[in-house]
Amino acid sequence: GSFDAVMAVLSDHHWSDRRRGLAELRRVARRRIVLFNANPAEAELFWLTTEYLPEFLKLIRPGYRVPGTWENEFRKVLGNVEFTPVPVPHDCTDGFYSAYWRRPEAYLDPRVRAGTSVFSQVSSAAVDRAIAALGADLETGRWHERHRELLTKDELHLGFYVITAGTTSEGRRT
Repeated sequence: GSFDAVMAVLSDHHWSDRRRGLAELRRVARRRIVLFNANPAEAELFWLTTEYLPEFLKLIRPGYRVPGTWENEFRKVLGNVEFTPVPVPHDCTDGFYSAYWRRPEAYLDPRVRAGTSVFSQVSSAAVDRAIAALGADLETGRWHERHRELLTKDELHLGFYVITAGTTSEGRRT
């Protein structure tokens, strides 16, 4: 079958073969491919990763943290693509990993963590350590002291993009 447009949202890091997955999107899309993804080269923009859960960085496929690698893979498979940055609003309710960047206490809630694949992909010991450290920093005010500038921002660039590509009616790249 084929579709006028296909979309993938924060899912390609779960695919066993990313290039093959992108090629399949191209094959079945008659007109448009739209993806919402995080650029792995920008993973260190988020305080939760750098300060509390650096184990997340080990989940990123080798080479993808090199600037340009991620973008070039999209271009190789999909052809002419556009990358549009998507800042994360401070009151984002979607629940993906970086959604609560200005509301750190949300990460203490096991229900929030259960809805985010990152927390299931790193060891439970790493998650427990990260959450204990974050909880302690929130209790002492250390987190707010370190990140007071975040509390004034309405949105933040954390490496998320909408990626769009067009195709011909035969699924070839444009």
